[in-house]
Amino acid sequence: CSPRRGGAGCPPAGQVRAAFLRFFQERHGHRRLPSAPVRPRGDPRLLFVNAGMNQFKPIFLGTAHPRSELAQHRRVVNSQKCVRAGGKHNDLEDVGRDTYHHTFFEMLGNWSFGDYFKEEACSMAWELLTEVYEIPRDRLYVTYFGGDSSLGLSADEECRDIWLRLGVPASHVLPFSLKDNFWEMGDTGPCGPCTEIHYDHVGGGRNAAALVNQGSPDVVEIWNLVFMQYSREVEGNLLPLPQHHVDTGMGLERLVTVLQNKRSNYDTDLFTPILDAIHKGCGGPRYQGLVGDADVGRVNMAYRVVADHVRTLCVCITDGVYPGLSGAELVLRRILRRAVRFCSEVLHAPPGLLASLVPTVVEVLGDAYPELTKNADQIMDIINENEAAFLSSLERGRRIIERTVQQMEPSTNFPTEVAWSLYGNLGFPLDLIDLMLEEKGISLDSAAFNKLVLEDAKRKAGGPQVGQLEDANTHLDVHSLAQLRSSNVPATDDSPKYAYTLGQHGQYEFSPCQATVLMLYRDQSLQKEVGAGQRCGVILDRTNFYAEQGGQASDQGYMIRLGQQDILFPVESVHLCGGYVIHEVTAVETLRAGDQVQLFVNEAQRLACMTNHTATHLLNFALRHVLGDNTEQRGSHVTAERLRFDFDTKGPVTVEQLQQVEQVVQDVIKRNEVVHMAEVPLTLARRVQGLRAVDEGYPDPVRIVSLGVPVESVLTRDSEAAMQTSVELCCGTHLLQTGAMEDLAIISERQLVKGISRVIAVTGGQAKQAREVGQCLAMEVDSVSLRMKQRSTSIPEMQKLSKEVGQLTKVVANTAIPQWQRKELQAILKALQRTANTAIKKLEVQQAEEKAQSLLAKHCNQPVIIDTVPADSLSVLMKVVNQLCDKSPGTSVLLLSPQVSGEVLCACQVSKNCLPMFSAADWAVAVCTQMEGKAGGSPIVAKGSGSAKGMQGALTTALEFAQSKL
Repeated sequence: CSPRRGGAGCPPAGQVRAAFLRFFQERHGHRRLPSAPVRPRGDPRLLFVNAGMNQFKPIFLGTAHPRSELAQHRRVVNSQKCVRAGGKHNDLEDVGRDTYHHTFFEMLGNWSFGDYFKEEACSMAWELLTEVYEIPRDRLYVTYFGGDSSLGLSADEECRDIWLRLGVPASHVLPFSLKDNFWEMGDTGPCGPCTEIHYDHVGGGRNAAALVNQGSPDVVEIWNLVFMQYSREVEGNLLPLPQHHVDTGMGLERLVTVLQNKRSNYDTDLFTPILDAIHKGCGGPRYQGLVGDADVGRVNMAYRVVADHVRTLCVCITDGVYPGLSGAELVLRRILRRAVRFCSEVLHAPPGLLASLVPTVVEVLGDAYPELTKNADQIMDIINENEAAFLSSLERGRRIIERTVQQMEPSTNFPTEVAWSLYGNLGFPLDLIDLMLEEKGISLDSAAFNKLVLEDAKRKAGGPQVGQLEDANTHLDVHSLAQLRSSNVPATDDSPKYAYTLGQHGQYEFSPCQATVLMLYRDQSLQKEVGAGQRCGVILDRTNFYAEQGGQASDQGYMIRLGQQDILFPVESVHLCGGYVIHEVTAVETLRAGDQVQLFVNEAQRLACMTNHTATHLLNFALRHVLGDNTEQRGSHVTAERLRFDFDTKGPVTVEQLQQVEQVVQDVIKRNEVVHMAEVPLTLARRVQGLRAVDEGYPDPVRIVSLGVPVESVLTRDSEAAMQTSVELCCGTHLLQTGAMEDLAIISERQLVKGISRVIAVTGGQAKQAREVGQCLAMEVDSVSLRMKQRSTSIPEMQKLSKEVGQLTKVVANTAIPQWQRKELQAILKALQRTANTAIKKLEVQQAEEKAQSLLAKHCNQPVIIDTVPADSLSVLMKVVNQLCDKSPGTSVLLLSPQVSGEVLCACQVSKNCLPMFSAADWAVAVCTQMEGKAGGSPIVAKGSGSAKGMQGALTTALEFAQSKL
């Protein structure tokens, strides 16, 4: 895998990646793991997986369940898909300007979890770079942490000495400060000194030490080895970690650039096939690697943007992140739109170029990440749909800007709220707004706009911080976890949460549970005693409370001290952390370690959660059964009130499909199938054909939940039982038989983003109620429909019916009823609204024609007609005026219509022959002012209203005004 200077025989990127993985796996006993998806699991603070260590965070924090596969890892190697765009690592705007920034990149990494440390890590890295990849030693420089007196940290001389012993010359071993050589996971948490390996592209025997960490493109960092040995506390001080870890990361793109003897990542075989495909697709000049002023027309920048962004789009869409309106989805939408703009505005490529590059990306990355090959068609569809939507948004945005500019007063700023709406609602790029305004010589008030951006960011950031106070009592920090383990406090036995049976009469009986308080946790420290009135986390030796996990909400209830039946300690929430179950409790009296307690779960809430969790499994099965096997679960949440389920879908679910899904569920409920549950070894569980949801988050052994088929049958080799029923790995609590569910109604179904649908469903009494309400609303719609068919000839009656349809439409949209029925009723109501509007229009035209005819006969060939006429609405009155003017082209007309309410409507039209002397708007204003009302319009037509008591004077004013102008 060594580079041959001069370029011939350079190792392809695939070989470089494979050599890295093989080296650690075969020579140094590391376990090779697949890349985690770029959608982070269980880390709401993260938009994308942006480093190899993300999936191992629970190990660093000590929160991995002791029985999970994750907790068994000691030495691991992998190549991780990473996206850095949005959030802390926001490289998006830099991509394309230079030759080394990317939104998607691959991070090669090796880890040690409490196994080897500095000596072995440095030695392996040096061996790989100099012996396997054969990089000349004189081109490599290493840095180490030079210490920080403000933190009381001395220089990492241990690391320096290791490098010297490995034969690195002293002039190539360099100390650097906290900024460059001390790595931190975040504001708090595991951290430690790091050592970086830098490569000098120029070489030739020179000493490039002075260029290390100076931003020189000639001397670049290629590998970072982090030694996690501290934890930064909330107060900012550092404490030694109970266990030392090694976390290393090397960007594949940079490494390949070195080994293929290139100066730019875009010149390696990870990018050249994509750049060639872009050239082929747009037919412009070839990519030349130019940057800055040399890159005339930003053509080379466009090549880099499009090549980088299409890789990111492929990887994200495959891993379930689709362009959307918030969070990671919003960032991906910006990436897609940025790429589309460079395609159309700079490369002048036809629409569809971006999607046409997908097969090339799959060719480059598909061997390493086979999931890309499987999803190629879906990726292309999503890119094409989003591109079309964006191009139409651009067109709308341009029209809005044109219209706004026309209505603006001269020499004013463009309205900030319009710019914000274009940016926020249409996703119109800010620089494009600036550009279009600049062309028109108009500016945007940037300060006011930035203020809106800040306010929006603050509002969005407000969410997650609310829960941070609770964390202090329910989420054990790394030191407390280590203290519990070193004090031999056993992990909580939570098997009693599954201890319930069905009684003789079908009622659920929950076994009582007695426990001992082992430790209390408050303000991020373990305590033996907590005083009255204080909130704290209670760790027991055993519990029957369900801790929030697997999408199921935690139990609530209370505990009492043995012998003190009348003092209840309410349990508000329950969390699992590193094998310990923490009960969030408000101590009504002093609570101490050693206290004996009796636990009481809120049985109604638990039973509702059990019902809805079993219903979720059943719904998952029914959706796959109706929509096809490629319907993958994307997330779920179960509470006592309802269940939410997100899944992949090609398009909106139809009324018929929703009915079929409900029918499949109801059939299983009617059969009252037994829900089989058993704990089995994870390796055995993974062999089950058609098994849903297998990832690393499960403990070993793992619990299998199978509806209607015993677990033993499902586990039989070559058994296809799991294909015919619902079989899932699940730690949740479930019904013992499906009959107790009684019913399931899907009360909402909508597309979250293109390709992902969310359904909300209710069960039991709530489902029954939803169906009853649905029936009542259906009867109301039938009643309106019937009355509509009778076709009343009265405009007010038809308007009343139209209003009723509008109100019913709102009720149907916002009431919990079966979704299939909602869709049906909405379709009927939409048609009824159209029918009503058409009927009203027809009646108005008919009425107007009759009135115009009689007025024409009354005022034969007059140049001005002023009169009163009965009319049901201003719309009818306006039509009468129009008809009169059409039939008598030289006539100007003003009509008043007194209403039962005491209001007088006014409408007028002026003959074109009388312009510009005579204006309809001025005429209407003069008349309506006489009636203490208002009016407005154009020089030709105008309308208004006023009060009946001024009507006689208004008729006189109308005549006098007309005479003065004609």
